[in-house]
Amino acid sequence: MKNLNDIVAVYQNELRKGDILVAYNELVKFMMNTRTELVKNLGHQYSFAKMLHGYLDYTYFYYTNDFLKSKKLKLGLVLNHLDMRFEVWLLGNTIPIQKEYWNLLKSTKWNKDKTEMPQYSIIESAIISKPDFNDLELLSQHIHLNMMQVTDEIIALLKMTQQTDQPAIK
Repeated sequence: MKNLNDIVAVYQNELRKGDILVAYNELVKFMMNTRTELVKNLGHQYSFAKMLHGYLDYTYFYYTNDFLKSKKLKLGLVLNHLDMRFEVWLLGNTIPIQKEYWNLLKSTKWNKDKTEMPQYSIIESAIISKPDFNDLELLSQHIHLNMMQVTDEIIALLKMTQQTDQPAIK
């Protein structure tokens, strides 16, 4: 590993330029506004957790409903800063639940090219791969639409698998 003092000096220089601070603050603000809009529009269907900021790698919040809660699952709307895209993740409340559902869902369209479970989730679906931050209203609409499409697909899949191969973990 490089000398930590050297790495911190580079970090500090980049922060002083100002662009990273502005970009990060605007991205977080956008995610907070997106969450607020989703709560207004979908609060009757889903409960939304508070915003989490990660370590400059992800900004996200969880959302769930009674069906997902009964399976000890939740979904997350994630801004992946490293790939600069928006994603929907399916997550288990615990690692054993996550592993159980990974085994059940590893052959789905979202996981077919993966040889191992993602680090933090069961399913990761990119919903906006190249966001246009110059039109935040349109971007927000696309996120909402794509998020709900993927959410509906995942829940339908979970309901279908529940009828055939229900995981042992309750």
